[in-house]
Amino acid sequence: MKINFKSIKSISGLAVLASLILASCSDSNENTTAAETKAPKQEIVTKPISKMHPEYDLNLPGELEPAEQVLLYAKVNGFVKKLHVDIGDVVKKGQILAVLEAPEMDQRLVSDRSSEQKLHSDYLYARQNLERLQEAAKTEGAVAAIELDRAESTMNSAKSAYEASQAQTGHSAQMQKYLQVVAPFNGVITERNVSEGALVGPGSGQPVFSVADRQNLKLKIALPEKHASSVNDAMEVAFTVNSQPGKKFSAALSRSSSMINSQNRAVTLEFDVKNTDQSLNGGEYAQVQLKLKRQDATFWVSPKHILKTQSGLFVLTKNNGDIKRIPVKEGVRLDSVTEVFGNFKENDLIVQRPTEQMK
Repeated sequence: MKINFKSIKSISGLAVLASLILASCSDSNENTTAAETKAPKQEIVTKPISKMHPEYDLNLPGELEPAEQVLLYAKVNGFVKKLHVDIGDVVKKGQILAVLEAPEMDQRLVSDRSSEQKLHSDYLYARQNLERLQEAAKTEGAVAAIELDRAESTMNSAKSAYEASQAQTGHSAQMQKYLQVVAPFNGVITERNVSEGALVGPGSGQPVFSVADRQNLKLKIALPEKHASSVNDAMEVAFTVNSQPGKKFSAALSRSSSMINSQNRAVTLEFDVKNTDQSLNGGEYAQVQLKLKRQDATFWVSPKHILKTQSGLFVLTKNNGDIKRIPVKEGVRLDSVTEVFGNFKENDLIVQRPTEQMK
């Protein structure tokens, strides 16, 4: 058997060449992995947190209401005898709006006055009798002491009965006045719910009139809880109404509820509005523009500095090389910054582009 040494040499050469190629590829992969491991980390950029005390605008809906508005009921039962006003009529305080009639009340007043006169006569007689006995008693032995005591007791009883009768007559006279429905303040009639001849009174449950003050209005708004600390006594607002587009009105703060309403989580503010020219209508909605300012300076950051995660909102601080997550709550938002509340200090450095991978 003959051996072909040239073929053996050729196969050995190919094997050596393949080994060299594999070794070269292995070295290349190891160098790439090492290069990737030694790649520089991303630089964390920080900036000082801002503490500001800016004034900001807030637009809210409001409602214009009459400063005074009331439903007028008949205090006693009776029939409507005369109506003196109707819807839209301007009335003055104390003006008679309607007159009722109740014949039984007239008879009761006549009876009470008659009883009062009789008891008054009895009282005068008892007093005169006592005075005569006292005069006679000046003569020793003329009048017994017990007679004087009896006369004085009779006079006191007659006086008490007369005073009670006076009170009853006054009550009947006062009830007689309730047959007149009068205006409690200056205003305008907004509703008339009965006609002449109708039976009205406490049992009917129906008001005779509705009266509202149109010259004095109040603007009422509900300020959200997050802005409650920005309320101050000198606050002024500007507002517009749909019935007069383009025209602005102003008002100053008159009163505040000072408490957060548990239903809408807001503070109720009221602004008195003078409407002497009656250009505004009570009951219409208004678009209110407020200028607010916190009582003290607060911390502000860019929205990009806030890390939003499933567990909440955070701002990352980096002080002395340590990164900390500070839980925050957002406040007011301006053009490019957001108010945040958290455990910050004035010299804190905050991370500008935070990520969840930062530990």
